[in-house]
Amino acid sequence: MSQLKQEITLLGGIGQMSTTLLGTGLFMVPSIAASIAGEQILWAWCALLIAICPIAITFASLGKRYPNAGGASFFVRQAFGSRLEKAIALLFISVIPVGVPAAIAIAGGFAQQFLPSFLSHPVASQLFVVALLMVVNFSGSKSSSRLQTVIAIGIILLVVSFVASSDINSSEFLPSTTPSIEIAPITQAIAVMFWCFVGIEAFAHMGEEFKRPERDYPVAILVGCLLAGAVYYAFSVVVLEHHAYGTQALNTTSVPFIAEQLYGSQAKWLISLVGFLACFATINLYTQSLSRMIWSLAREYRPASAAARVSVNGVPTVATLIVGVTLAVSCITGYWSGIDIDIFLTLANGIFVVIYLFAMWSAVRLLNGWRQKLAALSLVLCVVVLFSIGLAMLYAIVMLALLWALLGKLKP
Repeated sequence: MSQLKQEITLLGGIGQMSTTLLGTGLFMVPSIAASIAGEQILWAWCALLIAICPIAITFASLGKRYPNAGGASFFVRQAFGSRLEKAIALLFISVIPVGVPAAIAIAGGFAQQFLPSFLSHPVASQLFVVALLMVVNFSGSKSSSRLQTVIAIGIILLVVSFVASSDINSSEFLPSTTPSIEIAPITQAIAVMFWCFVGIEAFAHMGEEFKRPERDYPVAILVGCLLAGAVYYAFSVVVLEHHAYGTQALNTTSVPFIAEQLYGSQAKWLISLVGFLACFATINLYTQSLSRMIWSLAREYRPASAAARVSVNGVPTVATLIVGVTLAVSCITGYWSGIDIDIFLTLANGIFVVIYLFAMWSAVRLLNGWRQKLAALSLVLCVVVLFSIGLAMLYAIVMLALLWALLGKLKP
């Protein structure tokens, strides 16, 4: 068997998209952004949602026209050829030892709160997360999408309960209309908040597995983005109401802080569970995306290899194992090296923005009419974000340049 199963439904796709965007972001980004912009964070969310729409619509248009497990790299191939496709694909795969283990460390931290004592060590809890990822991934994309839909519902219910239990007036959901609105804090907050929408590029790899990709894939991206944006906006209102921001400690513990304010200390285990599931949902989609990227390259360039085969459940088994083993080794290495998680996340973010940029550039060449103009606007937005992230930009660009040069020396 050499084809993925088309078994993701519209509801499952929306669940996967929304949970991927929420993930770890819900537990820190609203508070960090509120520390920067204060009450003006609501204006920042409005501006960001408007800005992300062109990018989401462009990804949706590309996925509808080119549903392929290669995702962004496949779009690049259609526009620029196979050499740049391979470079972008390998750039995305390079996230495995850098970005994903950092997210696993965060998920492992939540898991330590409810795991038995023999799994309470950071490395043990992280390896537990990796093992659970393998179980979920080997069960197939249908089971995975169902799980993520349940997680999405759980996250939404948590935020709804926060809103309902807080003394919030309807007027507090509206952005401040005071004449003292400052642009600088809003733009600084947006630079942080943009990472809440890093994940659209990973979802591009799932287009080939939708039952009706031409109809459901674009809707899943757009609805998932809007749903995640609404949850972030509502939670930001709660953060402002409870003043759950302003210090480094409070910025990273805003959800447990609010839960304790509303429900007491007994809610700690529930928050740990929801936090773990939210992180797990993001990591799960990236694990799926990375394995499908490896499988897609093998199918195209090494069709007789073991990595090009899929199981009876439609799972690229060897590719998934490669990702799992790499994650396990990276988690162990990352822990014993003592390197700060923030460094790994920053480097990974630079890679993601470069991938976004080339996907939008490809769309400018592949699409036409108003979609092409929207892609051009998205390309400009990606360039602005790329220059705003500092040294991480140089890391991603240097990595891409090295991959491009290396591929030029290899035989086709």
